[in-house]
Amino acid sequence: MSYSQNNTALITGASSGIGAIYAERLAHRGHNLILVARNRERLDRLAKRLADETGRTVEVVQADLNQAVDLARVEKILQTDASIGLLINNAGLGAVSPLLASEVNKMVDIINLNVVALTRLAYAAVPGFVARCGGSIINIASVVGLAPELLNGVYGASKAYVIAFSQSLKQELADKNVYIQAVLPGATATDFWELSGKPVSELDSAIVMSAEDMVDAALIGFDRQEFITIPALPEVEDWNAYEAARQKLLPNLSKQQPAKRYQAIA
Repeated sequence: MSYSQNNTALITGASSGIGAIYAERLAHRGHNLILVARNRERLDRLAKRLADETGRTVEVVQADLNQAVDLARVEKILQTDASIGLLINNAGLGAVSPLLASEVNKMVDIINLNVVALTRLAYAAVPGFVARCGGSIINIASVVGLAPELLNGVYGASKAYVIAFSQSLKQELADKNVYIQAVLPGATATDFWELSGKPVSELDSAIVMSAEDMVDAALIGFDRQEFITIPALPEVEDWNAYEAARQKLLPNLSKQQPAKRYQAIA
């Protein structure tokens, strides 16, 4: 799969944290940028700094991706701007409270942003990538997609969806010159925690990675064209073993008859 640094990268959730660091790193790599987020003041400030530092073209799109009209505007950009070769689905909402302490409307907001918006943006981008014989999507998932019991279950389930959706895209687009990467950060030092109701200062510092280190590791995985990048995981063999176990299950998940262990004893 070919990769060009001359294309435009569209980054959601780009005004701060992980998204802003991706913007900085990619601008310095030579990408033009389209930065999408709700906070126009932060976007403008970041865009000016990066344009001044790198000479790249940096556009800003103020949008709340949980609003249908705003989401449609960003979809339209992905459908019509042929310069875009990289989509980073970074925008997301989280929660740390258990189900019984959560408001259902806030949980629906998580699903709408982490699942619905991410899906619609991928659907908007992929046909153009295929038509142009190349493109990349980076979906920011989370380790809680593998371990949903660690935090709020809706948040974990939304990130499990991102992993599964990415797996499906990878399979479907394997011969289309479109590269899919799913990034699974662990605890990362951003305002995610404050917004979710648990300041990062309350976490064990031994498990918290800086956002800069997380993005730099993820970009190394991107350059290596990994499918799954888990920046904190020491041994890739552990992921390979996990995936091998999943693959071993596949031939036995659908059969004409129940397994013997579920058949009544005569």
